Amino acid sequence: MTPTAAAATPATPPAAGPARFAVVGSGWRAAFFLRVARQLPERFAVTGVVSRSAERGAEVERAWGVPTWRTVAEALAADRPDFAVVSVPHEVAPGVIRELVSRDVPVLSETPPAPDVPALRELWAAVGGSGLVQVAEHSPFMPAHAARVEAVRRGLIGTPGSVQISSTHGYHAVAVIRALLGVGFEDVAVSAHVSTAPLVDVMNRQGWTDDDEPRDAETTLATLGFASGRSALYDFTDNQWHNPLRTNRIVVRGSRGEMVDDRVVRLAGPRTVVESRLARRQAGIEQDLEGFDLDHLSLDGEVLFRNPFQGARLADDEIAVASLLGATAAWVAGAGPAPYPLAEASQDHLISLAMTEAARSGSVVRTGTEDWAG
Repeated sequence: MTPTAAAATPATPPAAGPARFAVVGSGWRAAFFLRVARQLPERFAVTGVVSRSAERGAEVERAWGVPTWRTVAEALAADRPDFAVVSVPHEVAPGVIRELVSRDVPVLSETPPAPDVPALRELWAAVGGSGLVQVAEHSPFMPAHAARVEAVRRGLIGTPGSVQISSTHGYHAVAVIRALLGVGFEDVAVSAHVSTAPLVDVMNRQGWTDDDEPRDAETTLATLGFASGRSALYDFTDNQWHNPLRTNRIVVRGSRGEMVDDRVVRLAGPRTVVESRLARRQAGIEQDLEGFDLDHLSLDGEVLFRNPFQGARLADDEIAVASLLGATAAWVAGAGPAPYPLAEASQDHLISLAMTEAARSGSVVRTGTEDWAG
């Protein structure tokens, strides 16, 4: 499995006008989609937000300048979008997805699309055949990961055999692992272990904590053995997304070399081992007056990822969200492939849940072939 071409070169919506989408939900993650639309008005327009309470709806209207409704039906009746972004708790998401599909509205759902394996199966049985559901699994679309995926796709390190990742949690990490290894819907055997050690939690979702007291933090180590013989090591510590005291680390080992973070070592010819680095061209530094913006990521002069949203001053996470929105808009318009289908996201979460169960039970957990693999 690899992300679509949208990961390396995010799709551009047709030129008829900005892609129009509604957002169901008004929480922290929903703001990422609203922020991207605000920063790229020529590309995206929000028709409105569905929020259950009038009080919260009024807050959203003041903050984002978009209309709000209490129900999906009201939102669609007022202004039908090209597609809808579902950004609600995973316990609620399946019902919202089913309602939108029943109204023939394409969906881009936040992760995970359902809370557990039975709910994933039920959701697939209900809407899998519709072909209307994509999932906002943005991790493989982040610039650095997209560049690594492209390097692997080009065969620069040969056939990938294993991945080690310490960056993000659960299904997000699984999505990156599957993209780099190309393992598709293979069965997987999972072992996991949880340990506890003190760690200063200097930052969280709200910002700096101003608390330098070490507190217990759990680290989950999991090994994934795929049916093809490929493997992965997962390493995640509580709050690792936000805590700068825990850095991102990734290793991709192939038959002709390996990538370690941004370092690439590979066999280039007889008796010729070369070392390169993924180079990030960041505009706006020192005398560069272009404005602070990612330009591209390259390796030995070959561009692996080019930022299609220059001028918007987006962070990498926001570039990934914008890439998914753009790819979804192109898919809805019939101008591009499905960016991240429900089947892929269901497989990610299936393996993530297996990691959780393996850590809880201390036993090897094996996944089987699910209907969405068909």
